[in-house]
Amino acid sequence: MSERDTTADELVPEQQAEIEPAPALTPEVPKFEELAQQAHTAAALDLSRGTVLEVDNLKMYFPVKSGGLIRRKVGDVQAVDGVSFEVPRGGSLGLVGESGCGKSTTGRLITRLYTPTGGRILFEDRDMAKLSKRELKPLRREIQMIFQDPYTSLNPRHTVGAIIGAPLEVHKVVPKKQILPRVQELLEVVGLNPEHYNRYPNEFSGGQRQRIGIARALTLNPKLLVADEPVSALDVSIQAQVINLLQDIQKEFDVAFLFIAHDLAVVRHFCPEVAVMYLGKIVEIGDRDSIYAHAHHPYTQALLSAVPDIKQAAIGGRRERIRLEGDVPSPINPPSGCRFRTRCPIAQDICARHEPPLLQIGKRHKVACHFPGPIGAHPDAPITARLLGTDEVGNPDPGATPSPQITNKPGFDDTWFDLDAKTFGRA
Repeated sequence: MSERDTTADELVPEQQAEIEPAPALTPEVPKFEELAQQAHTAAALDLSRGTVLEVDNLKMYFPVKSGGLIRRKVGDVQAVDGVSFEVPRGGSLGLVGESGCGKSTTGRLITRLYTPTGGRILFEDRDMAKLSKRELKPLRREIQMIFQDPYTSLNPRHTVGAIIGAPLEVHKVVPKKQILPRVQELLEVVGLNPEHYNRYPNEFSGGQRQRIGIARALTLNPKLLVADEPVSALDVSIQAQVINLLQDIQKEFDVAFLFIAHDLAVVRHFCPEVAVMYLGKIVEIGDRDSIYAHAHHPYTQALLSAVPDIKQAAIGGRRERIRLEGDVPSPINPPSGCRFRTRCPIAQDICARHEPPLLQIGKRHKVACHFPGPIGAHPDAPITARLLGTDEVGNPDPGATPSPQITNKPGFDDTWFDLDAKTFGRA
């Protein structure tokens, strides 16, 4: 009987399964939203508890000095210029924008690592901007910071126990004998082995180091955490774990967050309110739905258009990318009027002559633009001209009076400017 090759149809099911093609070696990478929502839903906004932090017209100018033997001041780097916002008690505010816009500087000002040039930082009705180092010491227990880089923010010569226990020793919160049990408790809170307190940072992965940084920030039970891009150095799966950990900590310890990041997907999940910065100023601020679904500033719209959306691409409804031309201007010599006008596709003469006010256009929505509107539906004439007392090109109008309702104060009012009716009103 002659031998012949056996076909796949003649094999039993178990044998057929053995010769089926192997799956692809590069499986589809899950999105952050899918991983994060497996255990946690997006954070919700609760306004009933008031605010824990109020920032009013905050400024930070770094002096620029000439070279040579006699160094003279020749200018200023306007890193933060007139920023105002509020952080709800037990809630979170996201601060987003491209590199160099002043996000991290704002966070360091709030923790008073920098002394502000001007403005107010009201933490529970105390102005931290004017306090001395001695007066700041008790308040430093209430405001802590999670730094961006988990590799350089931990001292490689100290053990994890010494790093986390240092704040307890400095502020003398607990007796010295109780420091180690408190450190081990915090390690367990952030998902690490309590017995690893005697290890050094180099023995941990990036995600574990970031958890150590979070444990150090929680040591003194703060009321406000400034998280400066806490997940930017981590891969997607670890990002979701750390964000879910921060949400658990927020609920358990009732801590508020100023969440600084450039990943819009992370901010959307963690922060019910978002502020968008450009070149030292806030150009748009509002609740999650207002910013992500109804952005009115051209810069915010360009940022959102750059976020890849695999689902939209699959069904053929992918939105067109808005490409900004030119480079970000220097903060030493920013453009006159609107700082975004040199890259803005809808800029007109008034944009160079007058800085647009941060105008409230909804219940929880403010925008700093002379021509606010949805993509493709920006008005032809500036809606701010009459409010500023000018004509449509920015020249003074003798028959117009600047509106007293234009302010740069933090928070939101009960009345706002209706873009359709072109007047102030209430819903």
